[in-house]
Amino acid sequence: MIKAKNRMGLIFFPAYDWAISPTHPEREERLLYTQDQLREEGIFDIQGLVEYKPDIAREEDVLRTHFCFPDAAGVTTESHMISAGGAIKAARLLLDGQVDKAFALVRPPGHHAMKSVHGNRGFCNINNEAIMIEYIRDHYSTRRIAVVDTDCHHGDGTQDIYWNDPNVLYISIHQDGRTLYPGSGHVSECGGPTAAGRTVNIPLPPGTSDEGFLYAIDEMVLPILKHFKPEIIVNSAGQDNHYSDPITNMNFSAQGYAMLNDRLDPDIAVLEGGYSIQGALPYVNLGIILAMAGIDYSHVREPDYDAAAVRQDKGIMDYVKRLKEAVLGVYFNPPTYEGLLPYRQYLTRRKNVFYDTDGIRETQLESIMRCGECTGVWSLETSSTVYPLSLGIEIPVGACTACEKEGGRLLDNAKKSGKYKTIQMIDRVKKEYYSR
Repeated sequence: MIKAKNRMGLIFFPAYDWAISPTHPEREERLLYTQDQLREEGIFDIQGLVEYKPDIAREEDVLRTHFCFPDAAGVTTESHMISAGGAIKAARLLLDGQVDKAFALVRPPGHHAMKSVHGNRGFCNINNEAIMIEYIRDHYSTRRIAVVDTDCHHGDGTQDIYWNDPNVLYISIHQDGRTLYPGSGHVSECGGPTAAGRTVNIPLPPGTSDEGFLYAIDEMVLPILKHFKPEIIVNSAGQDNHYSDPITNMNFSAQGYAMLNDRLDPDIAVLEGGYSIQGALPYVNLGIILAMAGIDYSHVREPDYDAAAVRQDKGIMDYVKRLKEAVLGVYFNPPTYEGLLPYRQYLTRRKNVFYDTDGIRETQLESIMRCGECTGVWSLETSSTVYPLSLGIEIPVGACTACEKEGGRLLDNAKKSGKYKTIQMIDRVKKEYYSR
């Protein structure tokens, strides 16, 4: 009998009753073929590989992470709560010592869901990985976490949520945003005033294959992780870099995905995108599972794999090698906000967000206080084409006394102003979540 080197938990949730439309790429079949493939391969007969049922995320788990307008129930379905609960279950299995590795094969995906949520964008309503991370930080002593996002699309939602958080390192390897939705993820996007360098973007050119991806892992991602020293590594495991994916332009293979996870050695993987339902997902998921479990994956190949057909051009590798210096530079020598923002003052940024799936347009004004003792209290004014001007306020994990008081002042002033349809407060110190 084959025995896994690492005890591994697999959490499945195909969301049988949820799809954007019957023929949309984000539909039930995304995981049904994977389930069939794994059973045919005898994966669940391997000693050390165990399938678990997902948890169901609670409203509190969502409100700990997002400002939802009008409320959490208004922007989610039961499937979204179970998908996020599957990620939470992966974390619980790992941190309670039941497994060495965990892979949440769940849908709907989540990495395009930002701090503020008015609807569905990029097939995402709520951010599964962020909800899982905030659950971890609320229930365990773990604080320092790295997310390596290997989805072909830049995870602009996860980046947005952790833009100002120095204790969560977000690294995204994706197809260059100049050629693909959502159009972001440039090297210059590297974090806010309290977390400069903690966002790392690696935009790869269309046509990048195994060689380019693995070079990015070896020469950029791993040196950064070695320096950051995370307590947990999470792979936001999008699989739409595959050469057969219908909505992207990359040439990654199932074998490449397995090698990537072997080298990255994540503690938790959470499924994100991937829309080659029959041609890629069953093989990619199999390769990732074997690599994380510590089992030989050298035999994993797609039936139509042709190395010559997916080989990248020499110019691509030259480009990726030149990219290395810029990527390492923003992490090891990030831009400084010194002199631009005095302590106890607010830095603001304005954003316009388009929800491509639901056709919603949102405008945001974010204000974060520069604090020398903690990451700083911050607020978010938001309005959209479906919901009037509202306000979110967050007192962050580990907030100092002054920022706790400032959060209370912001809340009192917002109530008195009478200009907001909804006011929401996330108080991570008291673990209270206010909405009116």
